[in-house]
Amino acid sequence: MPKIVIVGAGFGGIAAAVELRSHGFRDVTILDKAPEPGGTWFYNTYPGAACDVPSHLYSYSFSQRRDWDRLCPRQSDILAYIHDVVREQGLDDVIVGDSPVDRCAWDDETRRWTVTVRDGRTYDADAVVMATGQLHQPATPRLPGAESFAGHAFHSAEWDHDYDLRDKRVAVVGTGASAVQFVPEVAKEAAHLTVFQRSGNWFLPRKNRRYPWPWRKVIEHVPGVQALRRRYIAEYTELLTRGIRHPATLGRILWAWSTLTMRWQLRGDAELRRKVWPDYTIGCKRILFSSRFLPALRRPNVEVVTDAITGLAPEGVVTADGRTHEVDCVIYGTGFRTNDFMFPMEITGRDGLSLRDAWAGGPHAHLGITVPGFPSLFVMYGPNTNTSGGSIVTFLEAQAGYLRQALELQRSRDAAAVEVREDVEAASDRALQERFAGTAWLRCDSWYRNEAGRIVTNWPDLMKEYVAATRTLDPSEYEVVARPTPATAVPEGVAAD
Repeated sequence: MPKIVIVGAGFGGIAAAVELRSHGFRDVTILDKAPEPGGTWFYNTYPGAACDVPSHLYSYSFSQRRDWDRLCPRQSDILAYIHDVVREQGLDDVIVGDSPVDRCAWDDETRRWTVTVRDGRTYDADAVVMATGQLHQPATPRLPGAESFAGHAFHSAEWDHDYDLRDKRVAVVGTGASAVQFVPEVAKEAAHLTVFQRSGNWFLPRKNRRYPWPWRKVIEHVPGVQALRRRYIAEYTELLTRGIRHPATLGRILWAWSTLTMRWQLRGDAELRRKVWPDYTIGCKRILFSSRFLPALRRPNVEVVTDAITGLAPEGVVTADGRTHEVDCVIYGTGFRTNDFMFPMEITGRDGLSLRDAWAGGPHAHLGITVPGFPSLFVMYGPNTNTSGGSIVTFLEAQAGYLRQALELQRSRDAAAVEVREDVEAASDRALQERFAGTAWLRCDSWYRNEAGRIVTNWPDLMKEYVAATRTLDPSEYEVVARPTPATAVPEGVAAD
């Protein structure tokens, strides 16, 4: 029976463990750097933290809930849900917390993986599932003079809840998805809030109030209502992707909807509207959902600065116009190192091939899951599997089903491993990149792209098309790695000639 190590105890790692164990793979271990499961929802505890995707879609198909109290779940709700699933699925004894993985190495002689934890512990495995995701490593800019700043500073993914923001002068650097959620909360407490923006965002409305009591009861007790809502939201969110894929037609509808929303939220303030208005095609960067962020910028204690930041001084933030904005605290809402995936972890495959070298031109993988040269290594939420519309949980469940089929192939052939053919992966990657032609994704620079301009994070099609593409594994696309013969295998403690 294959021994499987999963790295990451967020939505992806848990989905993989549930899928594998339900199909007879019992020797499964999940390693996570955090002390408990949750992934990004364990770390991101900033005020206002919530998901943009409605709860009935941002949850597992096999573990639906009908007692969510609002459309989009808050961080605490999602973390509680993940813990509930872990308990229901009997995964408590499978997850090993406080275990940051530093290295995964394939051994060409034993044809097995060794996974090394930072404290020196090792785990041998027949297969490794990398479920670290794309949004787990905070990106904090290296600003000149940062060490001289006399105030307090932290990243939104490492929120300092012990620091009292009341009556403080606060600077927020960045206006991405996290900042859009916490800025309205900070604005209510800070004496003065300065928001430093590099580029504006396209917004669509989201109020996310608690459900009225009668509607909660309908969802909870009327059969079929939750399932119908899930199907409807899935189709509704696909419209975003359709608009991004077709910017000259459906994209114009998205543009009109966003424009009307933003003009209404910024009504009567032409100067602020000029500052925050985006200068790129809608959908090229992440479309944000909020009915609170833009109104919060209109508060009398809030200032939006669009001049570039040149560094920090002891008193505060210095901008290109020579001005020093005096603040007591700097909060970095600068997102994550999305193109790093599982790095800086060291991963070596066949013949000592480093994954860093294999991905020197940009991360790539067959269906975002398998990489030539790395036998029975599977990536979840890997290259080109992010969604601009829909739920990443749907992608993760699809990936879990696909890698399970790969391991069933390995098990049925009594093989050491399975490895995607290099020509198959190269062809699928070319076809995938060609699908971006003519879409809004190519009309500006964004975190979806690497330094060379290649889109390395997003899937170029609909969510349902990814599910279809991963539904059935084609064995002809894989090579079976035979187990080592007794003469090849090197017993522990015995030197090879």
